[in-house]
Amino acid sequence: MQIVRISNLGEKPLISHAQQGNPVLIRKSLMWVVVSGALLLAACGGGGSSASNAGVPAEAELSAQAALGEKIFADVSLSASGRQACASCHSPDNAHSPANNLAAQLGGALLDQQGRRSTPSVNYLSFNSAFHFDVEGTPTGGFFWDGRVASLQEQAAEPFVNAFEMANASVADVIDKLSRATYADEFKRVFGADIFSRPDDAMARVTLALSQYQKEDTEFRAFSSKYDEFLRGNVVLSAQEIRGLALFNNPDKGNCAGCHPSGKGADGSFPMFTDFTYDNLGVPRNPAIARNADPAYYDLGLCERADVLAPHPDLCGAFKVPSLRNVAQRHVYFHNGRFNTLKDAITFYVQRDTNPEKWYPPNADGTVKKFDDLPPQYQANVNTTEVPYNRQLGDTPALTDAEVDDVIAFLQTLNDGYRR
Repeated sequence: MQIVRISNLGEKPLISHAQQGNPVLIRKSLMWVVVSGALLLAACGGGGSSASNAGVPAEAELSAQAALGEKIFADVSLSASGRQACASCHSPDNAHSPANNLAAQLGGALLDQQGRRSTPSVNYLSFNSAFHFDVEGTPTGGFFWDGRVASLQEQAAEPFVNAFEMANASVADVIDKLSRATYADEFKRVFGADIFSRPDDAMARVTLALSQYQKEDTEFRAFSSKYDEFLRGNVVLSAQEIRGLALFNNPDKGNCAGCHPSGKGADGSFPMFTDFTYDNLGVPRNPAIARNADPAYYDLGLCERADVLAPHPDLCGAFKVPSLRNVAQRHVYFHNGRFNTLKDAITFYVQRDTNPEKWYPPNADGTVKKFDDLPPQYQANVNTTEVPYNRQLGDTPALTDAEVDDVIAFLQTLNDGYRR
């Protein structure tokens, strides 16, 4: 199989080829210098006066549906514990991601049940699409780490009845709680006086309200970071931030832009810092995930889905590429929350193959047990060709420690809420 893709960074086609049944992405950006140069001009006012307002989301009063969604999002009474709401794991004060450093959040009726994966931010998800294989065969889009649902509305439904989250016994149980909420009369005014007598219809309205809230409230898509102001031509990045941006884009160094494009779209839209695809990074097993105490347990990512496992075993171990917007505000990184600092996460990227002993446990014979969070038959699926993973044991990492710090400085410019 051969896949050819073109990114929005002005790169040459991204060519993938099968190696032992595994599509391996090879991205070679020929224009990272041009992109960085264009951004430097924008910082100096070269982008023109119109750039100052580009990408600013229009603020407006929330619709009646979205206003209900805001109330539902924060309502702990809709959980079995009476202590958990959407906002508990998607904190508005932490870019709608967890405010703690747990590898996976706790839920259930007693808040003692650990989830399977780390909780991603829901910011900027309104720009996502349903899961699909694009024309080149690349898995793209979808919600959750494995893309298993097709929309914000579908995503909003699962936590209410998930035993490891809000843990309601049924949809009817959720709606019974909602019928006793302080805003129940408002819900009936918007969706019908008899809506609570039809639990399935009422649940559909709950998820509609939540999705509308995420689409309408600009806090979920603020585009208010320093980098956004940079793109508008309103601020200049520091020397370290510029170095970090160059390393981020450089296909022979960080190559981060290969999956997290940093340039504007052809229509002038601001970057999402994700290409909405999936990658297998060979992230080390995390002992903080209780299920990992069982050596036979593995989280196979896309292959947790029956519709992917049979036709695409080469995708086992692949997880969604998240947006890097607000990434410096996170307290855990990767699908299993294996790392707690951005420094460790980026250092792992560039030293995974040059210094594997730093990240993986030893085998009985003293060798390193690489890719220990995948069963042996799927370890060949790990991305080992694309920069910076194309190094060998003992090679020089793609980034020095100082360069990692430069990249972190740039990533900190992606935090929303920048004030000059």
